[in-house]
Amino acid sequence: MGRGLGTLTDKRIVAGEHPLSTKPSRETRYRVADPHLRLWLAHVGPYLPEIERGRGDRVVERLRRAWPSWRGRAVEPIVREALARLPENELPPGCQVFGGYWTRTNDPEIDLVAADREPVAKHVAAVGSIKWLENSPFDGRDLSRLLVHRTQLPGATDDTPPLVVSRSGVSLPGLPYVYDPARLLGAWE
Repeated sequence: MGRGLGTLTDKRIVAGEHPLSTKPSRETRYRVADPHLRLWLAHVGPYLPEIERGRGDRVVERLRRAWPSWRGRAVEPIVREALARLPENELPPGCQVFGGYWTRTNDPEIDLVAADREPVAKHVAAVGSIKWLENSPFDGRDLSRLLVHRTQLPGATDDTPPLVVSRSGVSLPGLPYVYDPARLLGAWE
């Protein structure tokens, strides 16, 4: 890690994340820790000249098109923190830490991994998906994709339960660990 990136990480301006599984990884993803600053840097700052020329309408339209995708990524750390705050009896057994999993090629890329410890887990307790779309519930295709990715996660087995976080609900009955926005907000009460 470069000196500048180390300083930004130490000051908690940038957060470094590692894939969570039972296998050590040198992969690291860095993100701007503050979601407001992240939004500004991605969608406002680069377009200040356009705004100054009176073409803020273009910037707003660009943000409107990018918003669903950007919001889905931005909510991931918040969801993980909310899950970590929930009482143990509302989670699969063994969930102590929450992270994600990815490879260098992003195949697979798993939104949620619950485990007993980090950075290298001894036990993967759950594998999950965050679906934060307005009118699209978590459905059978999403579950199928999650179960395929589960087979590629070091430490996960066929018995590792799926964990679903969805803004618009779930269209499948019988999933044991489903969390909606109200349940996540309740974690801070």
